[in-house]
Amino acid sequence: MSTDTAPAPRLQNLAWAGIVLALLGAALFATKGIIIKLALGEGIDVVTTLAWRMIVAVPIFLTVGILGYRRKLRDLPAGTASPLTLPVLLQTLGVGVLGYYIASLLDFSALEYISAQFDRLILLTYPFFVVLFGAVFFRRRVTPAMIGALVVSYAGIALIFWHDLNIEGEHVVLGAALVFGSALAYAGYQIMAKPLIDKLGSGLFTSIAMSAAGPCVIVHFLATHPVGDLAITGNGFLLMLAIGTVATVLPAYCISGGIALIGPERTAIIGNVSPIVTVVLAVGVLGEAFTIWHAIGTALVLGGVFIFTRKQKPRVKVLEEQTA
Repeated sequence: MSTDTAPAPRLQNLAWAGIVLALLGAALFATKGIIIKLALGEGIDVVTTLAWRMIVAVPIFLTVGILGYRRKLRDLPAGTASPLTLPVLLQTLGVGVLGYYIASLLDFSALEYISAQFDRLILLTYPFFVVLFGAVFFRRRVTPAMIGALVVSYAGIALIFWHDLNIEGEHVVLGAALVFGSALAYAGYQIMAKPLIDKLGSGLFTSIAMSAAGPCVIVHFLATHPVGDLAITGNGFLLMLAIGTVATVLPAYCISGGIALIGPERTAIIGNVSPIVTVVLAVGVLGEAFTIWHAIGTALVLGGVFIFTRKQKPRVKVLEEQTA
């Protein structure tokens, strides 16, 4: 009898470990906008911050990916071909540029014009674009529940947009447009990344994708900045280390661990706490305003996304969110 019941506590402990990892990953991802805002306050622009993110994160992801690929090759049955063919490699490189360079650049740039909390809320709605792309290009069914969830979320975004536009001026339009562009690019990344992750595994996929985006970011930096702009000291240097580790590498592995232990659906739903963490940090660390309009708008956005993830069983919601 003891042999039948003994695994239960262990499974329960693993489930709790998965929940903790998912929560920690969501919380760490939520620090991204805060760190970028602090870097802007130190006089470090978004391209320099993005370059440092790649300088810190790419070697770590690349090392983990190479080691994982070698292990994968050792575990393959005799005579089985490697999943990393030339077409798959080229596709992964292209998807990496879209997700880790274009989407990230647009998102980072948006934070020059809008609050960290508003940026995070808009970016949180990218699964709606995933569904939209699926309906347009793959003729996937859109249900009334999905449409209702979309309307609820975007009502919240419209409320915050209206409030911030009246208070902060028309630069809010540019910031919102940039982060909407980021959400569109990230949705495209999600759609195209899914079959590649299925073939390669998330670790190898991320390593190749980051390795593709890294040179693009560095070329962009060198085309717009002198090399000496990378020489950052003091608090600025600590922030650059944080954007690569605390806001990128650590949450990526926490999310991966959460997915492994409790599955992508539960990890995705838990990940919806990240805007709340961003709001708390934005108000407490950055001193951003949080009015009743922000509270109502945030509640609407989160409510819509929660409805969507519950109805959709969000297999597309969490692949690898470290671009966001």
